[in-house]
Amino acid sequence: MKIAVFGDVHGNRFALEAVAQDIKAHQPDAWVNLGDQLFGGADPAGAWQLQQHLKAEYGVLEVRGNTDERLGQPLTDTTEKREMLAWLHEQLPESAGAYVAGLPTSVSLADGQVLAAHGTPDSAWTYLLRDGNAWAHDDLVQERLSNTGNARVVIVGHSHLEHLRQIGALTVVNAGAVSRQKDGSPLARWVLLEGEGGAWNVTFRRVPYNIEAAAQWAEQHAYHGAKEAAQLRNGKDSK
Repeated sequence: MKIAVFGDVHGNRFALEAVAQDIKAHQPDAWVNLGDQLFGGADPAGAWQLQQHLKAEYGVLEVRGNTDERLGQPLTDTTEKREMLAWLHEQLPESAGAYVAGLPTSVSLADGQVLAAHGTPDSAWTYLLRDGNAWAHDDLVQERLSNTGNARVVIVGHSHLEHLRQIGALTVVNAGAVSRQKDGSPLARWVLLEGEGGAWNVTFRRVPYNIEAAAQWAEQHAYHGAKEAAQLRNGKDSK
């Protein structure tokens, strides 16, 4: 079985278009979207439309990210990142925020062998594999995972960093991000999982896309446009 896993699109239509084309070329049996679909400034409305199209065409399984939860919250004078969220709501259909905020925190597939989440299986905000600015020790990862059933692979996003670890019989993967990279390379990312007979292989994919077009869109239209454009061009997210 082949499973394509992508996430942290962060409203970047340009990067998602390239990732989707690369995924299609591998003809996966299933697609998974790890969340944080819309909180960003390189055509979030286009990114929403494309993710909805992919879900309709390929049955993409989706989980909610922490910024998806933000989009589902009412805006008040004390709302964190209120101005950015208000701009996003202006760009998106009225139902988009409630939709992404209502997604589950995890999904399982391949008869339970693969478990996918944004942060941890029960929290979109908790990092599974990070501990401050370092990678978490195995015992902390296991504590955050709690009960994974008969899963052989757990795959998450949230940190915007690629990572692969074996903990006993469990393979744990950080998928990297479609957009807003943190490692200095602006290339879009996704992961191909290939399983047969209980054995799973993990392939990290890096995809070039029209970064300059995305950056220019952000500069011309986005809230914090110059900052967004710099993040896209440099592959360094200050988040």
